[in-house]
Amino acid sequence: MTVHDHAAPGGQLSDDRAGAIRDRLRLAIVGRKLAPGTKLSEAEVGALFDVSRTVVRAALQMLAFEGLVRSERNRGAFVANPSPDEARQIFASRRLIEPGIAREACARIDAAALERFAALIAEEASQIAAPGPAARQAEIKASGDFHLLLAEVAGNAILHRFMEELVARSSLVIALYGRSDASSCAHAEHRGILEALAAGEAERLVRLVGEHIDHIEADLDLAPQGRAPALKDALGF
Repeated sequence: MTVHDHAAPGGQLSDDRAGAIRDRLRLAIVGRKLAPGTKLSEAEVGALFDVSRTVVRAALQMLAFEGLVRSERNRGAFVANPSPDEARQIFASRRLIEPGIAREACARIDAAALERFAALIAEEASQIAAPGPAARQAEIKASGDFHLLLAEVAGNAILHRFMEELVARSSLVIALYGRSDASSCAHAEHRGILEALAAGEAERLVRLVGEHIDHIEADLDLAPQGRAPALKDALGF
């Protein structure tokens, strides 16, 4: 699939193209298809999507703002390669923010939101049970969406944007340092969090969210994973 760049450079269409490319690259990064440290050549990305380097540059700048890409002078753009210390800071930030989000979500939860949480839990379970990298990518997305839904239900748009960045960065850290056997444990903890939400047990919910974040961080082994596919293959071209 390509994103054509034949009209209105610098206008709304170019912005839309840059956003579409950002989304494809972002999904590949947080889905473990593009390894930390992978070079993102403007020329190669532009050729894959059939767009100008200006559009690619805008997409990469969006990802850099999210902390998923780093730019190096005279070298280009690379998938961010967070250090162990940066990984600890990401999870420390989540410990500060998510318990408060969870408390607010508990106060505002309704039947429709509970149904959405249940659907995410079911999706996560089905992907954990399925084989292959595509299922793993979908499971990672469902897991992240669970945390983003907590922020959405809490009703604070600014915190929701913070959580989008933190969840994306967490996924990148897990791609680099995560163990492969943590999914079922995280899924069970999500179920416990949902039960506390449904029961309106705010203090239990806050405790479970904090423990969940602790367990995710504890599952990091600080050893890089294997090398990922080339950019063309990772993006499905």
